[in-house]
Amino acid sequence: MEGRAALDAFALDPATLHLNHGSYGACPNSVLAEQARLRARMEANPNRFFFEDYPPAVRAAAVIAADRFGGAAGEWVFVENATSAVNGVLDSLVLEAGDVLVTTSHAYGAVTKAMRRRAGQSGAEMRVAELPAPIDSEDQIVALVEKALCPRTKLLVVDHVSSPTATIFPAARIAALARAAGVPVFIDGAHAPGQLTLDVPGLEADWYTANAHKWLFAPRGCGLLWTAPARLGATHPSVTSHGWGGGYTVEFDWIGTRDVTAWLALGAACDAHDRFGGPRLMTRNRALAADAGEILAKRLRAVPSAPAAMRGAMTALRLPAKAHADAALSLRRRLSAEHGIEVPVFVFQDALWVRVSAQIYNEIVDYERLSDVLVDVLSVG
Repeated sequence: MEGRAALDAFALDPATLHLNHGSYGACPNSVLAEQARLRARMEANPNRFFFEDYPPAVRAAAVIAADRFGGAAGEWVFVENATSAVNGVLDSLVLEAGDVLVTTSHAYGAVTKAMRRRAGQSGAEMRVAELPAPIDSEDQIVALVEKALCPRTKLLVVDHVSSPTATIFPAARIAALARAAGVPVFIDGAHAPGQLTLDVPGLEADWYTANAHKWLFAPRGCGLLWTAPARLGATHPSVTSHGWGGGYTVEFDWIGTRDVTAWLALGAACDAHDRFGGPRLMTRNRALAADAGEILAKRLRAVPSAPAAMRGAMTALRLPAKAHADAALSLRRRLSAEHGIEVPVFVFQDALWVRVSAQIYNEIVDYERLSDVLVDVLSVG
């Protein structure tokens, strides 16, 4: 079951054309039902749930993460999202004036702001490797990142799949060059689970974060952090609570009362992804996103952000239109209100961009419809 017929498996409004799975995901009904079951259990006896049920349940969910993405369960903890993980690692660093934090110009905005905040607190320098858009090749990314490193670099943060440009970065190659330079590396894989096949320890980074609530169909608020064994003792959550001093998993597993059902529903999300096809679904979505990119590029005279081999289940394209924030917001709202199309439109590197996602409930006619609307709205001809 693929295309519009697959919408029956979700709570999504069928009257809306959903082309933005990448931002917030979409949770299948089966996973929502499991989360509802967990919530009912929690509400029936909160004391027993949090005191007796939750501690082993969250560690069992970590086993699922380790089985899915590699490593040991004790290296995996849950967070609300990738941004939370980045903040925890940044706050765990010992920084001094003159130290350097490095990321790229394609980094997620919230991550960049967190790095600037941390640098400002310590007197460290924030350095951004300026990458072009579109990107020409993996070699181009590697060379520009390497150029930004220096002997005082204390952390390199790079994307696995860039949010604004939907570009798959050569994460293993970047980690290798950082390791050779003696620089710890954090890979932001917010978009990776469910979109890419993952062997997280095999990337040989120091930290890796992921959002299961995007492409893996988990409920929103199901983020993950993997930490290399050598870094476990020095990695802490940004919230200090009763688990402080108990070690990596104890500190992250309990940072206060919260609704933890999204975390405990990870297994149901993995099962849903597998039922939808697992690896075959990822291949299907990637091919659909590539076809969508070709349609939009041809019809709109738009330029994809990277070669097809460096794109996954999303395609970002630079549009031939005026680039300012008000125009982007106006176009996005117009597409939603007048045409029932949900798709990101934004300004990046002084140009107007659109980013489309491909998920099981999408089909090629969706992108043809988007292109027809944009041709008319942007007066492309």
